[in-house]
Amino acid sequence: MSVSINLDENDIVTPDICDRYPDVNVIEPLFANFGGLDAFAGPVRTIKCFEDNSMVKRAVAEPGNGAVLVVDAGGSYRCAMLGDMLAEQAVKNDWAGIVMYGCVRDVDVLVTLNLGVQALGSHPRKSEKRDEGQRDIAVTFGGVTIEPGQWLYADNNGIVIAKEGLTLPA
Repeated sequence: MSVSINLDENDIVTPDICDRYPDVNVIEPLFANFGGLDAFAGPVRTIKCFEDNSMVKRAVAEPGNGAVLVVDAGGSYRCAMLGDMLAEQAVKNDWAGIVMYGCVRDVDVLVTLNLGVQALGSHPRKSEKRDEGQRDIAVTFGGVTIEPGQWLYADNNGIVIAKEGLTLPA
């Protein structure tokens, strides 16, 4: 497999990826699109936190360089871990997308941003700020373990995890 960096959202079709690369991992269908991009891809960076988005805030303030931030928020439906201000920061810092195993808010703004966002749902309450969590570790949800440096491909069909960047069908 070779790395393909310059992806257009129209290039990402997860069913075609699964057909061409049957060994990729597919996350269980738990997520919905909330961002302005229906499809996105990039190398993975991870955060594990629960009802505290301090680490998310810190990560999106750093250069994303086209990466996808994968956040294991414990699947909580009790608060939002990403809202409009952090998503706007992610766009400014060149993040390709965010996959939130938890909730987001400000969905009417998120859908206008040049950012892929997939999450379990929406919730109006903000998270706590206790500066707790871990970064750049393996996280597991939706039947898949995701490690920093792997590649994530997401569209309206689902989310696929590959060990490295893939050459996508034209």
